This record gives sequence, C-alpha cells and structure tokens, in this order.
Amino acid sequence: MKTENSRRDFIKTSAILTGGVLTSPFVVPGAYASSDNHLKLALIGCGGRGTGAVFQAFETGHPIRLVAMADAFQDRLDKSLKPILDKYGPEKVQVPKEKQFVGFDGYKQAIAEADVVILATPPGFRPSHFEEAVRQGKQIFMEKPVATDAAGIRRVLAAAEVAKQKKLNVVVGLQRHYQANYRETIKRIHDGAIGDIVGGQVYWNDGGVWVRERQPGQTEMEYQMRNWYYFNWLCGDHITEQHVHNIDVANWVKQGYPVKAEGTGGRQVRTGKDHGEIFDHHVITFTYEDGSVIHSECRHFPGAANRVDETFQGTKGKVYLSAGNHGNLSDWKGNSIYTHDRENNANPYQVEHDELWAALVKGDYKFADAENAAKSTMTSIMGRYATYSGKVISWDEALNGSVDLFPEKLAWDALPKILPNEDGFYPHAVPGKTKVI
Repeated sequence: MKTENSRRDFIKTSAILTGGVLTSPFVVPGAYASSDNHLKLALIGCGGRGTGAVFQAFETGHPIRLVAMADAFQDRLDKSLKPILDKYGPEKVQVPKEKQFVGFDGYKQAIAEADVVILATPPGFRPSHFEEAVRQGKQIFMEKPVATDAAGIRRVLAAAEVAKQKKLNVVVGLQRHYQANYRETIKRIHDGAIGDIVGGQVYWNDGGVWVRERQPGQTEMEYQMRNWYYFNWLCGDHITEQHVHNIDVANWVKQGYPVKAEGTGGRQVRTGKDHGEIFDHHVITFTYEDGSVIHSECRHFPGAANRVDETFQGTKGKVYLSAGNHGNLSDWKGNSIYTHDRENNANPYQVEHDELWAALVKGDYKFADAENAAKSTMTSIMGRYATYSGKVISWDEALNGSVDLFPEKLAWDALPKILPNEDGFYPHAVPGKTKVI
C-alpha cells in the first residue's frame, strides 16, 4: 500500500541521513559480558520512572551491577541513587562520583560504561540517547514515548533498523504489551473471536500530573527542563506522554497504523503560567486504511470523571480492556466469549524487565520494540498535529513534517524555541492558525 511504501522509503532515507549510527552487524554477547559474570547497567535519566526501572532490573534476580548514572541535574541523580544503594548495597551499586555524569552530554560517557542501558529522560532526548546507545552496541530498555515530533521519530526509526542489524535487544515501556490480560485478549481478537474490528474508543481522562513552579535564579532552559511536562520539545503534550499507551493498544488491535487524524482540543481549565504550552484536552478521530475509525480522547480536568481504558467493536462482538487486568470479549447478544482471570496477574512493569533480562543473560536476541513504539508515538503526534492545527492530517504529511521542536543549542544559558511573553505566559497552539508540519 502507498502509506506502507512511504514509511519504508522514509526509513531507508533516514538511515542514510543518520550518518553517526554504525551499520556493522552485531552479535549478542554470551551469558555475561564482564569478567566477574555480572551485566553492567547504566541509568540515563534519574527521575521516578528511571529509578523504578533500576529496581525492576534488580528484582529480576539476575547478576547485575549498576555502574553509571547520568542526568542533567546532580540533585536528581543523588535522589535516585540513595534508595537504590540503600536497598541493594555497594556490591550491586557501584556508582562512585567519577561514574556520575551530570549535564547535557554525560549520557555518552555513562552508556560507554555499561552492557545494558535504561533510557528514561524526558522523551525529547530519547532520539539522541537511543541513537548513541545503538551506535555503541548496547542492549536497551527505553521508556515511552520515544520522541516528541516527526523529526525525532525519523531518527528513532532509522536507529531501530540499525539495532535490528546489530541484533540489539530493545524493550520499550509500553508495558501493556507485557500484561497478561492484554496479551491473552488481543490474541483472541487476532484469532477472529469477534470478527473484523470496525471501530473503537481509547481513553486517558484524569486530573493531570505535577507542576513545578519557576524558582528564583533559574535560567529559562533550567525552568523548562524542571517543569518538562508542559513543554512540547520535552514532553510532546500529554496525548503523547500518557495517552500513547491507549493509542498503541488501538494500533495493536488493528495490526496497523492510521492513515489520517482529525480532531479538536484546547486549554480549558489548566491555563496558568506554569502550564506552559500544552493543551488540557484532545479529542481525535483516527481513520485506518480499511476505513474503520478509532475515537481517541484524553484530558486533564481535576474533579471530572476519570477513565483510562479501551473498547473495540467487531463484526461479531465487542471487547473491553483496561490496565486493571480487565479483558472481556462478548458477542452482540451479551454472551461471554472470554473473560480474563484477574487474579494473580504479574506486574507488567516487572514482566518487561523479567523477559528482557532473561534473554540478556542467555545471550538471546528476542526484542525489537523500537519500530512499533516509534509508530505508535507518531500516531499520538499526528493526533496532536490535528488538534493543534484544526486540520485533517495524513500519516505521510505528519511523518514528513519539517517542524523540529528541539533547541538549536543545549546549554543552561541557551534559549529554547518557545519563550514566555512579558507577563510570563507561553504562546500555545490556535487551531486554524498554528503550523504543525
């Protein structure tokens, strides 16, 4: 099909353009890479999710040593290191000062110290960090989403192809792929239990997340980095940072990616200076190549009804899924086809590490999550492009978009591309006027 050919051609072109990525084959090393039979781990991005991922790596029970950490901020690195060291001790946690890399470029040195890397910075940095980890031939766990604009997606897709050539395991934290109720229920959907999927609805509606107020003495770069959720070059808006989970489930169920998006959104209740530029609600229609339509909805409205789940309709029945271990298939008369046993389900955040590290200690190549993660992230970005512009956006238009959100220079005294006005408020998208591609 035309869209698939366009994607394939673009990946090939991007791979040629991304000259810094090595293209030589790579064989996964044997059971353990270091002389003392431990796999060496580096953490890039020392926030809560990165810290949690280190705990989950250690909880696999495999011989692992944390040997390096990198973050833009020393205080965040210190806050991450202390609980890890307290729980696992100096035998497993060997990160002296000289292996603590602080600033914008420290990730390169931290990656060089390890066999396996966890990439968990704000997602705007993911493309460059993923490229570097692939260039250095490391095994990778990286958090979702994997970029915040089309320029970043193209880099991730190119690096994903190289990771496959090198046989590097890449697991991405779209953990529903490692959750039993999703695996079991979607397998039955793909086996035809409810016929062809003709529609669906996916939701992430809740009260929102943290806000970090501007502090005296902060440069604009530091403020945006500290309050990263509210700036698109770092976060991609909550449609990308959060709702990508549900959008990814839609793509998984449909076994493909939408060809166009249209929708609406805005800033209704979250309008303060520290709320940066992002919207607080998005409502989108994603149309797939077979003509089926998925309704996508996400909002951050404190005090409003919450909903985080997915529903789909097929020619022979319907399905309900949620992260709360629901997986229910029924026909159109209400008869149950399958109900997932909600008892004794393993934590998917742990399962993704259990499965990755089990493969690593055996020297197996089993995981290549990056391409799907990039395309599902791109789906969410296409949705944002639609709500910000008020226009119908095709997949090819979105993926080929020329707008690059990333700053021209990374330094504490450098300026990001979006800046506040004299009253401290940031410009935000205006549908019908804002250029997104």
